[in-house]
Amino acid sequence: MTELSPGADALMPLQICAISDAAAGIRSFELRRTDHGELPPFTPGSHIKVQVPNGELRKYSLCNNAAERDRYVITVKRDELGRGGSISLVDQAKVGDILPASEPDNAFALAENPGSLIFIAGGIGITPILSMIRSLEDQPDIPWKLYYLSRSPETTAFLDELCAPALRARVKVHHDHGDPAQAFDLWPVLEKPNRGHVYCCGPRGLMEAVRDMSGHWSPARIHFESFLEGGGRQPDDKPFTVQLARSGGEYVVPVGKSILSVLLQAGVHVGHSCESGTCGSCRTALLEGAADHRDMVLLPEEHDSQIMVCVSRATGDKLVLDL
Repeated sequence: MTELSPGADALMPLQICAISDAAAGIRSFELRRTDHGELPPFTPGSHIKVQVPNGELRKYSLCNNAAERDRYVITVKRDELGRGGSISLVDQAKVGDILPASEPDNAFALAENPGSLIFIAGGIGITPILSMIRSLEDQPDIPWKLYYLSRSPETTAFLDELCAPALRARVKVHHDHGDPAQAFDLWPVLEKPNRGHVYCCGPRGLMEAVRDMSGHWSPARIHFESFLEGGGRQPDDKPFTVQLARSGGEYVVPVGKSILSVLLQAGVHVGHSCESGTCGSCRTALLEGAADHRDMVLLPEEHDSQIMVCVSRATGDKLVLDL
């Protein structure tokens, strides 16, 4: 029996009904209700939180067609440099196991009547975009183009599906083989703004490049999703204190934890969704202190007065927030 982690009482037990390899080091898991009934609906771009075998909660994008109500499919890259969740899931989970999971949430939703769509995926960032592409099969009048960037064919998930003849005109796959000199040039793709939307998911370097090259687009037409959650470590991270100006609370944020996770654990209500600095739901007024901004939302002129508490940290010893 799986022991639920703290705060996991709202999770539903889902059974692993199938496991398959999507590429080298990347594995897909099909999750269903134990009674094989319908699951809560989701929209393209959604994610669920899953309690992996080591007890940690991790967020994974759903990559199947949103019209499917009987299963959720997540695809996970085994990350040696991560926090252990992906290794636990890929190495330990087996068919028949129960994985507690949340209902779907979406911080990367397709716009209504989007016009044309440009999808830019880096590595395992293909997962939410694949759900979008699969869900667009019933809407052939919406034009779209995918730029799928990866290291090598062997590590490219869903390569056969996306290189099928029916998609050849809409999909560009590029492998750089780990050589920055062979990186794909996205400037011709983004040089001329249009009335469509751009959806980008992948490593932070890719998202920053897309953000820099799309600065002349309307911000409402550029959308990002990160697969890195806010508790990730960086070499120069250090603990700091957060003081809440209105409620008077004061909390220590250790290395490896986000401000958001510390506040939620303490029972402080903070609006949030993506937990990766891309949706803007956790925007909080910054009253004192200097922030190490790690989000993809705030404009430079907002850095002194706002902070995304799901990913950003302090450059000094203390931040004072309007909470």
